[in-house]
Amino acid sequence: MNETLLLSRLQFGWVISFHILFPAFTIGLASWLVFLEAWWLKTRSELLRDLVFFWMKIFAVSFGVGVVSGIVMSFQFGTNWAGFSADAGNIVGPLLNYEVLTAFFVEASFLGIMLFGWRRVGHKTHFACTCMVALGTLASTFWIMSANSWMQTPAGYTLKDGVFYPLSWWAIVFNPSFLYRLPHMALAAFLSTAFMIGGISTYYLLRDRFADKARLCLKCAVAFVAIVAPLQIFVGDLSGQEVRHNQPAKLAAIEAHWNTSRDVPLVLFAVPDEKTQRNDYALDVPHLGSLILTHSWHGAVEGLKSFPADDRPPVAIPFYAFRIMVGLGVLMWLIAWYGIWKWRRGTLLAARGYLRAWIWMMPSGFIALLTGWYVAEVGRQPWVVYGLLRTADAVSPVPAGSVLASLILYVAVYAALFGFVGWYLLKMLRVGPVAAPQRLAHQTAARPLSLADEEPGARS
Repeated sequence: MNETLLLSRLQFGWVISFHILFPAFTIGLASWLVFLEAWWLKTRSELLRDLVFFWMKIFAVSFGVGVVSGIVMSFQFGTNWAGFSADAGNIVGPLLNYEVLTAFFVEASFLGIMLFGWRRVGHKTHFACTCMVALGTLASTFWIMSANSWMQTPAGYTLKDGVFYPLSWWAIVFNPSFLYRLPHMALAAFLSTAFMIGGISTYYLLRDRFADKARLCLKCAVAFVAIVAPLQIFVGDLSGQEVRHNQPAKLAAIEAHWNTSRDVPLVLFAVPDEKTQRNDYALDVPHLGSLILTHSWHGAVEGLKSFPADDRPPVAIPFYAFRIMVGLGVLMWLIAWYGIWKWRRGTLLAARGYLRAWIWMMPSGFIALLTGWYVAEVGRQPWVVYGLLRTADAVSPVPAGSVLASLILYVAVYAALFGFVGWYLLKMLRVGPVAAPQRLAHQTAARPLSLADEEPGARS
């Protein structure tokens, strides 16, 4: 692998790893705000109103950082991946434009009203704007996952002189892996947000702050994860079946499976050795691999040796990342169901050890999300468009030194940005869900606000 290719991949990997955390959080947080505000409209509870304002401010900061950090990715297609832009731009370009036109414009149009229109518009109007922002985040997920899934399982195209041209946009958008990967990503975002909400709530409970609000949020998080975590495991299994059919080399790398065979064991842990094409220190369960991967006790699974050496993905990263993702998913399931059991016994809020476990689990959703992306993207190698366009042919012919300089700059800027945003969010969390301003019962016309009327945090 030449230096420019390696550095370009590292740069894009760093940027996407930082960026994806914030859109994932806002996807779940926007839907959480819809839930809270709908509940508030029904009950007019002051407690719920305070929570809406609190999480709305968290959403505003996270959304802003997500937008800023994502802009860089668009430029990288031209600066670092000119070959990909030239060959696949006819398809990927419009998909990304559709995301801007249908998702980002919706979010931008209604976000201002959601954040600053609490006392300027009617109750139902504000709720409708919150719903539109949430819909915009999901629409953004739709188009981004469509574009990425097309790169994983291309369809609806024709090739002319190495350039992709669209034949059927329906086939392009709804490519073979899209309908599996879209819900998998959306549920991952919801789980990531749920564990942040639950962890922050237990932080307040352990310090005896905002007890009523924290109890409500924690119970909502426990109930939500108890339902969604097993659903995510089911969707993940469906996605795995799709990978087995459409990207068998990726599945072989995920399982560190070298020889095509039946009665495949499930490798719980091993040290894959790509040079000798074997697994050292393997801990496995006989037959269970065939049962999970093929839903048959004696099912056959294709091994890495079945593919040319130049077409095989790296093994170590998909193998270990997949096990981290699955392990965290099972742990999410267990901690939520254990919480339901304690809830039914009336001891949920008194179990301080259980509450501390939620704090430790706060980043689990984001870690699982990142490792899942590493499985998908590294497992696709050496292709940028699977089976058709190699990553080495997609990189820009620029000096390695230029890429290294920009990589160092991105690392420094993003690390500083992450540090500042983390500090600011912690500052907001220390303040907590304090009392929100009273909402006017009948106020629909826009009017100037005095300083006393300003939203909390609007001048900060």
